[in-house]
Amino acid sequence: MDHLTHPNPVLEILVGTVFLIVVIFVHGVGIRSIGLQFSKSWAHVTPATPHWRLNLRLAVTIAALAVLHFAETLIWAVPLYVRDIIPSLRDSYYYVLESYTTLGEGNVTLPDRWRLLGPIIGMSGLFTFGWTASVLVSIMTDFGKFDRLQARRERVEEGKTEL
Repeated sequence: MDHLTHPNPVLEILVGTVFLIVVIFVHGVGIRSIGLQFSKSWAHVTPATPHWRLNLRLAVTIAALAVLHFAETLIWAVPLYVRDIIPSLRDSYYYVLESYTTLGEGNVTLPDRWRLLGPIIGMSGLFTFGWTASVLVSIMTDFGKFDRLQARRERVEEGKTEL
């Protein structure tokens, strides 16, 4: 049986699932590390901490999350290139980024015998971006609590000065 004219969907799904699990594992390790780093730095926040420092902390955290996603997309792109499924590393990375972000296929496509990988790459992006969004919600909740506490302190201080 010619593998080019008779694609093996079980193999495609198996390969895709293995890479999906690797990406999810890497994301878990990375997001945990980034979250711990943020928590450690947030523990040092005091009412005297300037807002620019808080914003810088947030920017560094978001940058680390972006780097994590770029690394995860490389986990998909490099094997596609190395196995000559997509002959250029740039095109392979472009294809993976489009699939991972669920924008859909552009002008770079997978060969027919590997086309099931595209939706699996998209699934990995959905999982990891959802996970990242939940971490950002948690971080922004910390910022909101801090801002509310600051506002209460300022109100109390204004009340004391008015007496």
